[in-house]
Amino acid sequence: MNENEFATGSVPVMVAARIYGKDASWVRAGIISGWLPIGKATRNGQLVTKIEDMNSKYGRINFYISPKRLYEETGYVWKGRNADGNNNTSGTI
Repeated sequence: MNENEFATGSVPVMVAARIYGKDASWVRAGIISGWLPIGKATRNGQLVTKIEDMNSKYGRINFYISPKRLYEETGYVWKGRNADGNNNTSGTI
């Protein structure tokens, strides 16, 4: 098996949702709750680990989805963004 090269940066939540065949909110809830071990959620530099904290009145939550962890969980290789800034959604499964 060839060593995969993983793109730098985060996989967009919408891409992960498409790979899992689920809604983006499912991915976000899974990351925050810890049962979807593909990334981290933070708000103002603090880790978010409770569903109750998803309330938008507390401010925006930033999600980081690791290309390597997503690959380990699904077999999907995220190739990153194209030169024009668009997401490359044609990664390899």
